[in-house]
Amino acid sequence: MKIFKPKFWDQNYFTILSLLLFPVSLLYRAIIYLKNVNSNQKEFSIPVICVGNIYVGGTGKTPISLKICKILKESDQNPVIIKKNYKNHNDEISLIKKYNKILVSKKRADAINQAIEKKFNFAVLDDGYQDLSVKKNLSIVCFHGKQKIGNGHLIPSGPLRENLMALKNCQTILINGKKDLEFEQKLKRYNSKLDFFYYDYCLKNIENFKNKKLIAFAGIGNPQNFFDFLKENHLNIVKEISYPDHYQYSEKDLENLNKLENLYKAKLITTEKDFLRINPFVRKKFDHIRIELKFENEESFKNKIKQLIK
Repeated sequence: MKIFKPKFWDQNYFTILSLLLFPVSLLYRAIIYLKNVNSNQKEFSIPVICVGNIYVGGTGKTPISLKICKILKESDQNPVIIKKNYKNHNDEISLIKKYNKILVSKKRADAINQAIEKKFNFAVLDDGYQDLSVKKNLSIVCFHGKQKIGNGHLIPSGPLRENLMALKNCQTILINGKKDLEFEQKLKRYNSKLDFFYYDYCLKNIENFKNKKLIAFAGIGNPQNFFDFLKENHLNIVKEISYPDHYQYSEKDLENLNKLENLYKAKLITTEKDFLRINPFVRKKFDHIRIELKFENEESFKNKIKQLIK
């Protein structure tokens, strides 16, 4: 079943739907509160860096986690990425495996214990900001500069996994986009000690797509961000097709995409994460972008990470 993120989540005012769902959000908030109250936090013998979010999906946690591991490896460290075992998240696991070691478990604490046994000396949590059972040495919360906090309400009335008061447990904010002092001040009301870093994506293989007609498709948290990114790089996108986050492409889906390719006489292009969800036997019919992160002040961010090296 296709389930798309509701459009009203990103409108900065109350809609009828968000108002109707508000009582459910209050119940969700109560459940989160009770879960946190009953949580026993465990400390570990290796540093734990958490890359999380408050806005659900599409904030760039995985690329940031991989970037942090790259920084640590440049300093002769041995990091591993920790992921909780969620159904239909195999795309993220496959993507991480291409670039770094990863441990997956139903409980993040169990995976960190495995990391210690396997002689890793850093654990980087890809998601897990809401998991208070793990004591973090550095907590990073990611936002996208376009969506920010959406309408500011909790699931299902809005896109937030918890309210902004949860930022009291955070030290660093990462924003994909341009500097936004107004947004910084809004977040600092909840934690005045927050550090802010900004970054953009660079398209590494742009030459593969220049001067070509392209059909872009994606099943990620915010597909429109992907489409906008391609157009900002002056690529000729003749059609955009959105799928739900972590969408599993069927044989029929891929056949329909190939029909569109012939109809438009265009090349099919998607994200690397989507590409890994395509049946390996037909992947050669599709292409994907490769990105790298470009920080506004990369040395400062590197120093923030390296401070944790013992």
